[in-house]
Amino acid sequence: MREEPVVVVEDLRFRWPQAATPCLQIASLTMQAGESLFLHGPSGSGKSTLLGLLGGVLLPQQGSVRMLGHELAALRGHARDRFRVDHVGFIFQQFNLIPHLPVLDNVLLPCRFSRRRLQRASRQRSARDEAVRLLAALGLGTEVLQRPATRLSVGQQQRVAAARALIGSPEILIADEPTSALDAERQADFLRLLLQEGQAAGATILFVSHDRRLAAQFDRELGLAQINLAAQGSAA
Repeated sequence: MREEPVVVVEDLRFRWPQAATPCLQIASLTMQAGESLFLHGPSGSGKSTLLGLLGGVLLPQQGSVRMLGHELAALRGHARDRFRVDHVGFIFQQFNLIPHLPVLDNVLLPCRFSRRRLQRASRQRSARDEAVRLLAALGLGTEVLQRPATRLSVGQQQRVAAARALIGSPEILIADEPTSALDAERQADFLRLLLQEGQAAGATILFVSHDRRLAAQFDRELGLAQINLAAQGSAA
């Protein structure tokens, strides 16, 4: 029997409290294990809202969001938080590093909150050594390990955020416009390294951006407007 897709969205509808109509209305969206998907759409099209629903930070008024076979709306708040830190690595547009913490501690944060991530990070080496390995794979040397996040360039912060998302081999990697502040050459380098590390870990990768020049490096490209009936003016 074929395994259920890693991500399954069905009959989803989400409306912000003060809005008259939904901003998202998606009949179906699925992702298979190990797949990389490039999801594009203009600013304000609901990309970040969809990611909030996939992370269980937001809950739909209607429909189903299943991640790794778990119906997120059926989980209590603390259980959704636990699921997210155990199974999902996020790279945020603004990186969301802890400013006063050094690089190494920022990367190791998921291992502090998730025993599962700690155990997976420690399978072949210590979690610290795995953090150092990931940073090196992403182009950062040991000279930055004890440097506070506030003393990093934008490109360096981006790579630290990626290492933090990847540590402990989460099954799902979600990236929200992580290359928007980089020039074309740095975008290409970062994306190549990110996909290389994610695929080596067997992660299912959802990469969200408005820059369709990056799409060719992914298994599949999808426009949010193609699946979002609300954007098409079909929402009730």
